[in-house]
Amino acid sequence: MTDTMSPKACDASDQVADVILPVPRSETQAKMDRRAKAAMLIKPSDQYTLADRFEQQAQTFAERPFLIYGEHSWNYHEVDRQANKIAHAVYEKGLRPGDVCAIALENRPEFFFVWLGLAKAGITAAFINTQIHGTPLVHALSSCKPKMVIVGEECASLFTRTMDEFEEFAQLPFYLLPDPENPAHEHTNARFDLGLVQALQTASCDSFDKSIRSELTAETPSLLIFTSGTTGLPKAAIYSHMRWLTSGDVMQVTLDAVPDDSFYCFLPLYHGAAATSVTSTALAAGSAIVVRRKFSASAFWRDIKQHNVTVVQYIGEICRYLLNHDDSKNAGKGNYEHQVRAMLGAGLSAESWRRWLDKFGAMDIYEGWGSTEANTNLINLDNYIGSCGRVPDKTKTNFLLVKYDVEADQHVKDSKGYCVPCGPYEVGEALGLIINRPDMGAGRFEGYVSAEATEQKIIRNVLMDNDAYWRSGDLLRYDDDGYYYFVDRIGDTFRWKSENVSTQEVATELADFQGAETINVYGVQVPNHEGRAGMAAIVMQRGEAFDPKAFFQLTEARLPRYAAPQFVRVCEAADITTTFKLRKVDLQRQGYSPEMCQDPLYIRNEANATYEPYSIEVLAAVGYPPFQPTKQG
Repeated sequence: MTDTMSPKACDASDQVADVILPVPRSETQAKMDRRAKAAMLIKPSDQYTLADRFEQQAQTFAERPFLIYGEHSWNYHEVDRQANKIAHAVYEKGLRPGDVCAIALENRPEFFFVWLGLAKAGITAAFINTQIHGTPLVHALSSCKPKMVIVGEECASLFTRTMDEFEEFAQLPFYLLPDPENPAHEHTNARFDLGLVQALQTASCDSFDKSIRSELTAETPSLLIFTSGTTGLPKAAIYSHMRWLTSGDVMQVTLDAVPDDSFYCFLPLYHGAAATSVTSTALAAGSAIVVRRKFSASAFWRDIKQHNVTVVQYIGEICRYLLNHDDSKNAGKGNYEHQVRAMLGAGLSAESWRRWLDKFGAMDIYEGWGSTEANTNLINLDNYIGSCGRVPDKTKTNFLLVKYDVEADQHVKDSKGYCVPCGPYEVGEALGLIINRPDMGAGRFEGYVSAEATEQKIIRNVLMDNDAYWRSGDLLRYDDDGYYYFVDRIGDTFRWKSENVSTQEVATELADFQGAETINVYGVQVPNHEGRAGMAAIVMQRGEAFDPKAFFQLTEARLPRYAAPQFVRVCEAADITTTFKLRKVDLQRQGYSPEMCQDPLYIRNEANATYEPYSIEVLAAVGYPPFQPTKQG
């Protein structure tokens, strides 16, 4: 692992020094000014919600396409009618404004029908990860305390497995929403209430009475989105109507989005990125959303061309897949004919960025930094390769970067006990000043459903007594021109296969592995792969031997595959700090290198349903290159 405290570590300044900015600074400043104005349009006390915005746009753009899924298309008016049916049906079933309804649906039109229908009825929607079951699912539902759960037929089997294990589900109504593309077994469907399906058969398509939600203001919760924090199970982040709508207003002027634009939505809608940036921006502009159930490298450009997509949301891992994908139909520079003019996302490395433009042609790339619960963010407005944004005037932002000692796992403090702001090339943690003004939404930290989890993300007395900042848990740095670069995550969360993985969550799920003394989970770098792969350092009890097949079976039973450790090292003893915390830094540096650690190493092989002893042949079989330690590590 690179020494993140070295001023030149991860330094991309050499990589971007030769880049001529394609967007003049004057234009960038003008766009920043428009973004600032857009961020102030909606006030906390406004009686204006997501449903009001949608109904307004449905009237303005009634005949324009809103949702495109495969060969089918729904215009704004048609989606409005489907949402009305949902609103009438859930109201009939007893939901009222302020209640929470959990939904577990994959990316399909019904996700939007249900979401917008709940909004019309003033219901807060809690988006459930469609890949989880067992303890994580129970935790998610317990956290958001729904009055009702709507389960897509495509998720039914995961829910039934959990319903068999946990009695607390007995009193919670689970309504099935059919999925003709993924029918479940009759025995599975029989576990669910079909009352919602029956209610929808007779529900009216006529407008839902908006006076029912009239007491809701813009600052009330609209969504609960689960996000992996630095420790523990995923937390239910609160997303108000104001923040969701403002996100759309700000990104609409950022992208100069218009009704003729088509947004490509293939990232899961239960995550913040697709549910917030893409959907809110498209709705603000009156644009169309091309929905794909799951990402497909082979179908990506086909979808782009078929539906004349103009704006694509990305994550770095997806771009890497597409760059490395053998697309014989479009092979060769300049053969990708498309209408994509803009990309927005995060995690695109400078190298992949250049390769992307070289292979797929010129387009604006809006690389950003932030998170679902963040009260601050950065965004690259002028295509400066490798950067996630620029702060030209630090007096006009609530963003702050303060020095962080990774080895000591604490902030660097001055003689007065305050945090020390970073200078150019110094790595630190990104913070957001919490601003609580009744007339302004910007700078608010809306937090989580759990008050305790909310407080854990706040750091006080940062630059002066009694100030308060949101902690991101991310390490960044900036150069002499004020361009910022993402460096790494602090602590216990890493990103793999487009998902955030909490090491604490994984360790908790695997803690009762037969014969294990301790299990320390962390992320390690894999050459030519975005993010980090999970690795577990296991200390076995005296007299017990590590059973690789049994460990594989436990991960399959307890974890989504993206969260399962890809590597295992069986250690003689755990590396523990004086405060009895498991140390990870040295383990991460050593990775899965047999030269750097003498412990037995194992590699996850899903084809053989086991963890196999380390060898170059096994590494090649699962598609991973040998570990390449940096000079510092």
